Amino acid sequence: MLKLNVNVKKWGRLRILLRKKFCFPAFSSNFAENETRSIMTKSPNEISDTSSRAKTSKELKPLTKAEAEVMNVLWNHAQGMTTNDIVESYDTPKPAYSTIATFLRILEAKGFVEHKRENGSGRTFIFSPMLTREKYVTQVLNNVKDTVLGKSNKNLFSFFVQNEELSDEELQEILEIIQNKIHPAL
Repeated sequence: MLKLNVNVKKWGRLRILLRKKFCFPAFSSNFAENETRSIMTKSPNEISDTSSRAKTSKELKPLTKAEAEVMNVLWNHAQGMTTNDIVESYDTPKPAYSTIATFLRILEAKGFVEHKRENGSGRTFIFSPMLTREKYVTQVLNNVKDTVLGKSNKNLFSFFVQNEELSDEELQEILEIIQNKIHPAL
């Protein structure tokens, strides 16, 4: 580990340098005027390639609403889709081709989709999800559970039961799922 002592006046330039050089997130600059802070950073040998970080990382960045719509289109189809296929699957008014292409590039950078060339075509790409909807939902719920609900499965479950308007049928289905979990069928 490399230890840097930084004077406040040099903090802004160092913050930018560290972000560019070592791919660090933005640092807070709420320091007192003449205060000196100690910052721990990784040595250059310990820094991994950022291009593969999203794909190998356990935790993916959350999806925006528009990104989630594109992912839902991909998840709802059993096979990969071209950008045109994705645009055509939207209701009217359809989004622009370039808008969907931009979202696909963002989703690929985040590690949600991958692409390959369509057979016999030079410029057409087939996009496929890299994880299932279930895996993404599990990750999101675990994140909420860990950060907001005190890492408690009971708190997560009781939140949904108490705060969602569930019909008697839905509650009965939930009870059956719990019973099957406790006493699996032989």
